Amino acid sequence: MKKYLLILSIFLSASSYAQIPDDALRTAWFIQNGTGRNTATGGVMGSLGGDITANHVNPAGLGLFKTNEFVLSPGFLFNNNKLNYRGTDTGVKKNNFNYGASGIIFGGSTNRNRKWTSSAFAISVNQVASYNNHIQFNGYNNMSSFSEKYLEELTHDRADTNAALSNYIFGSSLAFRTYLIDTIRGAGGSVAGFQSFVPISTGVLQSYDATTSGGYHEVALGIAGNLEDKMYVGGSLVIPIINYQRDLVYSEKDATNNTNNQFASFEYRESYISRAVGVGLKLGMIYKPSEFLRFGVAFHTPQILGYRDEIRSSMTTNTESYAGIKKESSDNLNSGNPGQSEYNLTTPWRAIASISYVIREISDTRKQRGFLSADLEYVNYRSARYSGVNNASEALINYYRLVNNEIKDYYKGNLNFRIGGELKFNVWMIRLGGGYYGSPYADKNLNADRIVASGGLGYRNHGMFVDLSYAHAFQKDVQFAYRLNDKPNTFASQTGGRGNLMLTLGFKF
Repeated sequence: MKKYLLILSIFLSASSYAQIPDDALRTAWFIQNGTGRNTATGGVMGSLGGDITANHVNPAGLGLFKTNEFVLSPGFLFNNNKLNYRGTDTGVKKNNFNYGASGIIFGGSTNRNRKWTSSAFAISVNQVASYNNHIQFNGYNNMSSFSEKYLEELTHDRADTNAALSNYIFGSSLAFRTYLIDTIRGAGGSVAGFQSFVPISTGVLQSYDATTSGGYHEVALGIAGNLEDKMYVGGSLVIPIINYQRDLVYSEKDATNNTNNQFASFEYRESYISRAVGVGLKLGMIYKPSEFLRFGVAFHTPQILGYRDEIRSSMTTNTESYAGIKKESSDNLNSGNPGQSEYNLTTPWRAIASISYVIREISDTRKQRGFLSADLEYVNYRSARYSGVNNASEALINYYRLVNNEIKDYYKGNLNFRIGGELKFNVWMIRLGGGYYGSPYADKNLNADRIVASGGLGYRNHGMFVDLSYAHAFQKDVQFAYRLNDKPNTFASQTGGRGNLMLTLGFKF
């Protein structure tokens, strides 16, 4: 496979931590989430409207509201991950609470003598993506070691002993202080290079275990207008709020019974917290050329996010007769404080085109018999960009330039497709839907996509409605424990799925 180029850690210190292209994908590749009705129909909301989810997809859909509405959408997620790493299968599950689009809509008619027949305003919140998950895999590897990324870092920087001891306190310095890696002495005792004590040729047993939590939340303030029940236009100001935490335990153990090869095991632990707040816009239009047909277009501008990250890490290494068991932590090297960094991320933009066919569309919506709708969405994953905050150093600016070039090489733009429908029987509704989310990776060897199948029931009567839905995502992805520059990288192939159970309660007033 195509090598993942080394991101040079030219500025790592006690107060900074490197961002990598993988981090940008958390805010870009996700399955659309919304109310129970929206979830059941596969996430179609580009031209349908009449649902609070429109505030987060195509705000023009708010223009179909002519009354007030309050919506609450609690949910539950079921994660079932299956991973294969170098021929070894691992399965792990994690379930947690979730929520969909919730909020309040104020809609009403305007003066009948005006072309603008009605307007609506909405305040809503939606969990765009849930980060609650558990990724675990292990296997035998005689090709590479996690420790080699430290060798690459120190070799590239031409580090001396003092630098190796103190300049990389969240990674290479921990490895150096616990003798996972050590110097190679040249003539006169000078440092001629660095070596790892991991016996790669005879193989090691590698284990990766990461528990993640948090979510990508979005507050939206939307407004829309209805032009003679033919044209609907709208926009929403969105405020993304992100909290993400990863607790990682990675280890390697000698695969042999040799107690004299100066390596038994090492374990690396990391606690990483990332928080962000930002701003963005979503704009859209829906046009009804006839009572039964709707076309919709929407554009999501890039969101500008301001991040603040914290990291703590530690390492325990057993090199047997060479140095025995040694432990070190970043807290010991940083006065008990976490490493911190602040930076900005500009997320990819999105464009959506949609069409809906409404069965028996008439002014009395209670007599409608259902709909069929489809969305086509383009996401330019390679357009994500990192940047430094005010007064960023020249070294930091150069670093983010390298990361952004990697993003352009590593990711690509791709299409997502959603389709769904509803049949209505008086006060009861039956819904089905599905979706396909294409791979964001430019490398064809990285097999990744997400296929969604969904369904649900709805009840509407006397200004009250209840929607229950279940959506199951069959997903394929890849998980890297580490990446190297001078060797082919190995990864775990991820399959399995995620279930999303959503209940929406709503009241018109």
